[in-house]
Amino acid sequence: MKKYKWIIILVNLIILLGLFNNSILQKEELLSNGQLILLELAPVDPRSLMQGDYMDLRYAISENSSSDSIAKRGFCVVKLEENGVAKKVRIQENKTPLNNNEYLIEYTSRQWRGINIGAESFFFQEGDAEKYENAKYGGVRVDNQGNSLLIGLYDEYRKKIE
Repeated sequence: MKKYKWIIILVNLIILLGLFNNSILQKEELLSNGQLILLELAPVDPRSLMQGDYMDLRYAISENSSSDSIAKRGFCVVKLEENGVAKKVRIQENKTPLNNNEYLIEYTSRQWRGINIGAESFFFQEGDAEKYENAKYGGVRVDNQGNSLLIGLYDEYRKKIE
């Protein structure tokens, strides 16, 4: 019986490591091949802007999305303007329909805060808070499935803050 117990533990460990590595590979693929879009940051209560070594983020596309009228999960469809900044076109439950030059961002609905795209916090090195205080855009890479990954904050000239 003890022999089977260790075999089961080993098989579960291999499966877990496989799933974990697959997740990492998907994120790396998104970083290298995802479409960069800039999301305008919405004002945040200054008292909660800086909390330790991270910044609480809110996006303009999340505003005016009543959680009563939208599904708990779905997709925010955005379209890029000429300057690379995304503007919300519509909210929909499925990946389709999708027109040319439109991109999906998967969301979850939050009662008190509109929609959440999963990139609502930006972590930075201790002592770098001043550098990010004037950020105007969040840089997000998205794929054709609606997955998104925050890659950095950008200034008013759409330059990445480093």
